[in-house]
Amino acid sequence: MKGDIGVIGLAVMGQNLILNMNDKGFKVVAFNRTTSKVDDFLNGPAKGSNVIGAHSLEELVSKLESPRKIMLMVRAGAVVDEFIEKLVPLLDKGDIIIDGGNANYPDSTRRTRELAEKGIRFVGAGVSGGEEGARHGPSIMPGGNEEAWPHVKPILQAIAAKTPQGEPCCDWVGREGAGHFVKMVHNGIEYGDMQLICEAYQFMKDGLGLNHDEMHEIFKLWNTTELDSYLIQITADILGFKDENGAPLVEKILDTAGQKGTGKWTGINALDLGIPLTLISEAVFARCVSAFKDQRVAAAKLFESRVTPVEGSKTEWVEALREALLASKIISYAQGFMLIREASEVNDWALNYGNTALLWREGCIIRSAFLGNIRDAYEADPDLVFLGADNYFRNILENCMSAWRKVVAKSIEAGIPMPCMASALTFLDGYTTERLPANLLQAQRDYFGAHTYERTDKPRGEFFHTNWTGKGGDTASTTYDV
Repeated sequence: MKGDIGVIGLAVMGQNLILNMNDKGFKVVAFNRTTSKVDDFLNGPAKGSNVIGAHSLEELVSKLESPRKIMLMVRAGAVVDEFIEKLVPLLDKGDIIIDGGNANYPDSTRRTRELAEKGIRFVGAGVSGGEEGARHGPSIMPGGNEEAWPHVKPILQAIAAKTPQGEPCCDWVGREGAGHFVKMVHNGIEYGDMQLICEAYQFMKDGLGLNHDEMHEIFKLWNTTELDSYLIQITADILGFKDENGAPLVEKILDTAGQKGTGKWTGINALDLGIPLTLISEAVFARCVSAFKDQRVAAAKLFESRVTPVEGSKTEWVEALREALLASKIISYAQGFMLIREASEVNDWALNYGNTALLWREGCIIRSAFLGNIRDAYEADPDLVFLGADNYFRNILENCMSAWRKVVAKSIEAGIPMPCMASALTFLDGYTTERLPANLLQAQRDYFGAHTYERTDKPRGEFFHTNWTGKGGDTASTTYDV
């Protein structure tokens, strides 16, 4: 009997997806470029399973049912293209290649088009949930050649996480690079969520002087509120974890954060599409600042930076901090969905925004209770432009506003860096301000570069230039949007 699907790449994610597929009754053919890892896997984690080993791509292809379905779980970039190049001559028209790595979405768009010309159907599937998710149910975001979906749907939906109502956190996202774009934004929101939580932790520790047992209990309690989420849950676990000496392990971890690029891609795409993704961009920059460890140590001595203790009721400050975190988190998702909407319109993907929220409801790193509320918001109004305009989220933002301002202001006063919570608040202030000072900015641009401006007393689309100095003349520069 031949295999239902082949998986190339036996690192942690590949192995766990294979075992997940095996548990769901699918026969999987496993291959790795270092073929000894195939035998190690079959004699180790896959021992006693129905997983089939392959020691060459030719053997892999020969052991698969038609149309063949082959999932790549390898490093994003050139390695994916190398495997595709080697696979294509071995495949027949109608066969399917799935890239389950963290690809940059333009690569998935290119691969979908190039392989379609050769009769091969390509799927770019974002997979989130880490090691545990891959093994027991990840969030999966497939896009690419829609002709492939009926063939891969039974497998991908079977292994995906399920909502409490039994809905699979996997559905077709859209054509070409849509799946990997949505996964990229997911990762960007993940950057924002993590940094927001870190800012709350620093406010508690350095501002309020709370110990780790107290913070552990606070995050456990927060996980029973609207903040109920995977990242809040694991933060509680981390803060309660002691090393062999009984000291909080987290304080022995060097404060330099790494990144794999998806947050950066999200920020770059936001700039390209003109979407103010301020919170996620600040989260990426916060990691960049953390990487300057030696410079920060030197600068701290130079400036003698000191945090001023936060006075007042710690209980009241903790509740204010919870509300500030909740409001900021809503803005993070709101900005992310603004970016998804713009990309969908520019690329003609026709994405279903409520469905996207459902994909993230379980299994993935940013899974949280209020993703169900996001889906409800978009089901009620599929044309919703700003998530904060939905009644549920608008009420939260308005109710949290006073505490949010109080926490951000106090952090600045006390010398506690809070780039994401502050940027979320200033974004909302800007987005909800009917008249911004950009009129002065346009006057400046026209003054020094003759870039023209529109007038409030004239129809939109009419542009004017003023000879501000009496020396510049009446010739205007080419009008363009920035």
